[in-house]
Amino acid sequence: MLQRFTLADLDAAAALLHGGGVLAYPTEAVFGLGCDPHDRVAFERLFALKQRPPTQGVLLIAADFGQVERYIDRASVPEAMLQQVLASWPGPYTWIFPRSAEVPDWVAGNHAGIALRVTAHEPAAALCRAYGGALVSTSANPHGQPPARAAEQVADYFGDALDGVLEAPLGGQRSPTVIRDVLSGAIIRG
Repeated sequence: MLQRFTLADLDAAAALLHGGGVLAYPTEAVFGLGCDPHDRVAFERLFALKQRPPTQGVLLIAADFGQVERYIDRASVPEAMLQQVLASWPGPYTWIFPRSAEVPDWVAGNHAGIALRVTAHEPAAALCRAYGGALVSTSANPHGQPPARAAEQVADYFGDALDGVLEAPLGGQRSPTVIRDVLSGAIIRG
């Protein structure tokens, strides 16, 4: 059954995630689907909801750098590039890093790196703080459909197959965040 949470219920939403649940939550531009990145069963449920090939991988969203630092192969990232990333965070910028051994293979899919974002969008950041770490973040929509921009659209897409939705406002972005490669600076998604 689809549980509905507000920002006053963040501890309950975090408990759902810790219990293996899949939760939709607002991000900068669209609703995202999230789960514990280390819970393979929850992750596979999320991909089944999206009807998305598991080879695609997802990004992780966090409230602060400390929540994503362990996923980065720091020895492979030039200090100047890391400083550029840190200057952009928190903010609507997703960066692809060389990944550490801490990244579960299923999270990265067929990709050598891991996409990470430290969000400035307070509802998503508050959820990560309540959860105590980074969360999977992928658009809340069945593969090939437009991303959900409202909690009701999330409910229409997934119904009771989804465990919960955090009903809070989206950020001010018109489109999903830019994704850049930290080593080359190349824009992967504009």
